[in-house]
Amino acid sequence: METRPLGASGIQASLVGLGCNNFGMKIDLEASRAVIDTALEVGITCFDTADMYGKGQSEEFLGQVLGRRRKDIVLATKFGGVAKIAESGERWGSREYILRCVEDSLRRLQTDWIDLYQMHYPDPNTPIEETLDTLDTLVQQGKVRAIGHSNFSAEQMHEAVKQSTARACAHFVTAQNDWSLLNRAVEADAIPACERHGLGQLPYFPLASGMLTGKYRRGEDFAPGTRLAVLPFTQRMASDENFAKVEVLQDFAEQRGHSLLELAMSWLAAQPCVSSVIAGATTPAQVRANAAAAHWKLSAEEVTQVDALASGVPA
Repeated sequence: METRPLGASGIQASLVGLGCNNFGMKIDLEASRAVIDTALEVGITCFDTADMYGKGQSEEFLGQVLGRRRKDIVLATKFGGVAKIAESGERWGSREYILRCVEDSLRRLQTDWIDLYQMHYPDPNTPIEETLDTLDTLVQQGKVRAIGHSNFSAEQMHEAVKQSTARACAHFVTAQNDWSLLNRAVEADAIPACERHGLGQLPYFPLASGMLTGKYRRGEDFAPGTRLAVLPFTQRMASDENFAKVEVLQDFAEQRGHSLLELAMSWLAAQPCVSSVIAGATTPAQVRANAAAAHWKLSAEEVTQVDALASGVPA
């Protein structure tokens, strides 16, 4: 498995990362154990979770399963999602909130340190200076090795860089955004900011809720248990426009002896700012497929052709 640096942190992570959002939500402890064991077996070292996944169970499962192997991975988690999604009114970027959350995460993960601690959503009610100062404290204490953010816009990234530079405190080194061949909005905003500031991008939903695996067909019902069947908010991905793109992208991949899944993962891997592609899994088979999918090294010409196809323009 290829490894890449997480921005300027000096931390090396596997090109394909394991998204742990299914733990405690779609699969139980033993099924999660099988996924984790397989990920380690195939060389995945980047494990991405959050305190909100499975209401804390994702972190708990990782803590229980990893044991001594914890030192062999890059363990990333996030704070702030619980308050944001619950609309609790809490300021999730505040010093008090972060200090409480990091201790809870460390306890659930059964570890003394977090390799990458990420702000899950920007907090409109807390100055970014307070958030950065607090995260800097955690870095100085050794509880956190590096910090990142998720779902930030380019403007929010610029402000964070400006404030961390002015305050000579810890800088965000990574960004997480929803990015795939079917969702490219970030290319006009967040991605140029990542490149400008040297942030390692950790794209999530790289398979567009399963649309880029090829398992969904136009006009057919979603199979029971699949993401599109279970989560209504993801069904917007199953538009006629997206099915048309999927069909031409699948044809492009198959003409070259590859699968649509391989194309989706390898296209992201070909982007200069990408450090690790975060892909979730519920079975060992999915882990193996995801891990192998980024091995296709697309040429510059192929990237240009795929860009055109994904934009609805004939290559």
